[in-house]
Amino acid sequence: MRILVTGGAGYIGSVSVEAFVAAGHEVTVLDDLSTGHRGAVSPAARLEVGSYGDTPAVAGLLDRYHIEAVLHCAAKSLVGESMTDPAKYFRENVAGGVALLEAMRTTGVRRIVFSSTAATYGMPERIPILETDPIQPINAYGETKRCVEGAIRWYGHGYGLRSVILRYFNAAGASAAYGESHDPETHLIPAVLRAAAAGRDVTLFGDDYPTPDGTCIRDYIHVEDLARAHMLALEATDPANALTGPATGPCEPLVCNLGSGTGFSNRQVVSAAEAVIGRPISVKVGPRRPGDPPILVASPQNAHEKLGWNASQGTLEQIIGSAWEWLRAHPAGYAE
Repeated sequence: MRILVTGGAGYIGSVSVEAFVAAGHEVTVLDDLSTGHRGAVSPAARLEVGSYGDTPAVAGLLDRYHIEAVLHCAAKSLVGESMTDPAKYFRENVAGGVALLEAMRTTGVRRIVFSSTAATYGMPERIPILETDPIQPINAYGETKRCVEGAIRWYGHGYGLRSVILRYFNAAGASAAYGESHDPETHLIPAVLRAAAAGRDVTLFGDDYPTPDGTCIRDYIHVEDLARAHMLALEATDPANALTGPATGPCEPLVCNLGSGTGFSNRQVVSAAEAVIGRPISVKVGPRRPGDPPILVASPQNAHEKLGWNASQGTLEQIIGSAWEWLRAHPAGYAE
C-alpha cells in the first residue's frame, strides 16, 4: 500500500512509519518539523517537509506518489496551550484538517485513518468509556478533534470517504529506534523519566481530584500497540471491507477507542518508574492544569471485535521500561 503519514516525524507517527515500512509498504511522511524531527523518520520512508493545511501542495503530493491511504497524525495537541490559545488549535487542527480532506477529495483518495483522542469525551459519565458515550470536550484541543471527526463523517456521507477514527488514550513507551522527544515535555511518563535522569523534581499537576490518591488516572497504551492498530485500521478502509461502508456510496466511520482498559494514577506511574529505574524519584505537587478530567479509561472492546486488536504490551512496567531504555540510548533526543 502507498501510505501518506501526516506528522510522521513526530512521536506516534515515527513508530507507525517504522511498522509500515517493516511490513513492506511504501510510505511518504508529510511534516513541517515544527515539533517533529528529521532523525525520527525511517530512512526507508520518503520525507516531504510541508503543511498538511496547504491543499494544492498536498493534492500534488497525493498525485505524485499515487497515494492510496492517509494516516493523519499531525496536530497541535497540548491541552493547556489549547485553553490559552484556542485560535491556534482551530486554525491548525480544524482548518488544516479540512484542507487535507479537500486535497484527498480532489485527487480521489478515499481512505483515511484519523488520530483522535479521549479528550473528546470530556468528563465521562462512566468508566470504562465506550465509543457510544457522549462527546462533550472540556478543552479546546478535544473540541478541535471532535470537529475533525465530524468533518470526516460528513465527507463519508457526501463523497464516500472511507475512514477509521481512533480515539487514543495515553500513548507512551518507545520502540528500539524511536521514542518521545518533546520540548517542553508535557506527557507524564517521559517527564518523570527525564526528571529522574537529571536528578530533578517531577511535578504532578493536582492532588485533589476525586480519585483514591488525589491524582489523575489515565489509561496508558504502548506506542507500538498503536502502530499495530493503525495498520489494522488502514486495512479496514479497503473498499472490499464492509467495516467502513459499501464499495461505493455513503460511508460511516468506524470509531474505536485505543487503550488497555486499565487506569493508573499519576502517583502509580511514579512508583512504577521508580521500580524500573531502581531509585526514588522526587515529586512536588503543582496546581491543576485547566481542562484535565480526573479519570480517562477506555473500553477497548470495539477495537478488539472489529479490528482484531488488543494491547499486547499492557503493563505499566513494560511501557515505562521501553521508554527508559530509549531515553538511556538517546539522552539528547534526536540529532536533528
